[in-house]
Amino acid sequence: MVRNYFYLIVGLLCVLFAITHTLNGIATTLPTLNNVEIDTNTKVACIYVWHIIGVENLIFGIFLLFMAFNKNMSKVKFVAWIIIAILTIRWIVITYFTMSGNNGNIKQLIPDTVAIFVVITLLFLGTKVKDRKINI
Repeated sequence: MVRNYFYLIVGLLCVLFAITHTLNGIATTLPTLNNVEIDTNTKVACIYVWHIIGVENLIFGIFLLFMAFNKNMSKVKFVAWIIIAILTIRWIVITYFTMSGNNGNIKQLIPDTVAIFVVITLLFLGTKVKDRKINI
């Protein structure tokens, strides 16, 4: 039985983000590394960092799906706050490097900002869900 629908929704979103991030990289972003003349080690670093982000999103999704069914919300609340902190720092890093390295093109920030803030908001709401007593 689902105990926290916020965690369930965010878990499904994170799994979806992991899949789309990885597929986007494979289809569009990573092949462009072959069209430029850069060191092989740099190419490999870009490829594994891209996939680390995809796997990180997948791990968040799997944990949140388990958390959605956990009977004791107070036990999983700390994990939700850690994920919120990681996503906040991720957004700060994305914003900093986008603004400093791209002449401040704020339009590039919109998709990531919307996705991250929707997830953070839903996670925050999930931390407010109280344990329910089941009467038999």
